[in-house]
Amino acid sequence: MYDAPHPPKGLPNLPGVGYKPQHYNDLIANPGSVGWLEVHAENYMGDGGRPIAQLRELTKRFPISVHGVGLSIGGEGPLDSAHLARLKHLVDWLNPTVFSEHLAWSTHDGAFLNDLLPLPYTEDTLTRVCDHIDELQTTIGRQMMLENPSSYLAFDESTLSEPDFLREVAKRTGCGLLLDVNNVFVSATNLNYDPKQYISDYPLEHVREIHLGGHDEDEDDHGKPLLIDSHGAPIVDPVWALLDHTLALSGPRPILIEWDTDVPEWPILHAEAERAETALSKVTA
Repeated sequence: MYDAPHPPKGLPNLPGVGYKPQHYNDLIANPGSVGWLEVHAENYMGDGGRPIAQLRELTKRFPISVHGVGLSIGGEGPLDSAHLARLKHLVDWLNPTVFSEHLAWSTHDGAFLNDLLPLPYTEDTLTRVCDHIDELQTTIGRQMMLENPSSYLAFDESTLSEPDFLREVAKRTGCGLLLDVNNVFVSATNLNYDPKQYISDYPLEHVREIHLGGHDEDEDDHGKPLLIDSHGAPIVDPVWALLDHTLALSGPRPILIEWDTDVPEWPILHAEAERAETALSKVTA
């Protein structure tokens, strides 16, 4: 199990937003209730240029959370050493407050699949994921957080529930957890289980950050609701209600507003952050 010599101080229990360059001037001029920012690691692995210059300036004003989408933590093969080296370089110079990745896989036989694909929750999968997290944390020299996925199917071979799987990963590796409340709502709708019960079963003591985002509504081949985790729409009221339920159990946590496609103008995104701030104001540590 990874034991960081200097445990991360963590993000403030405030709303954050996923940073988009079109909002740079707004964030510099008047961030309002936004207390921290998240960036996707893969967007900042180059050297120099305007994106890096802007990010350096933002680090002077905001704690930064780096969120990876390309490590394929759950992949059957080894972690990509070149990708891991680029990530280490980014973390070394940026020194973000926290780093996170997904419980998913996206590579196979050297090919990269542009999606975050689900895993069966078995002992074999658990061992593989923990081995990859151990390698990652040792390489970057800090604790990571692992995010629960959005699911559209379940595996018959699974022997562990998702909350129990994540609890065991945190226990074996010393990693933290990132709880995406919208992902819980999407998965619960698609797989027909109670999202509140999922939250009650979740190892909330390991949660260092909460994500909220929008989703798209569709139907499956049988006419049943099918939700797609798109990050391209406003957060719906049932997800806000699930956040309230979560915070009542967990206490305050840093809350990220994700909006990655059809990105709106700053006032719309900031209004979502203000609503997260209101949710936080209802709970105490």
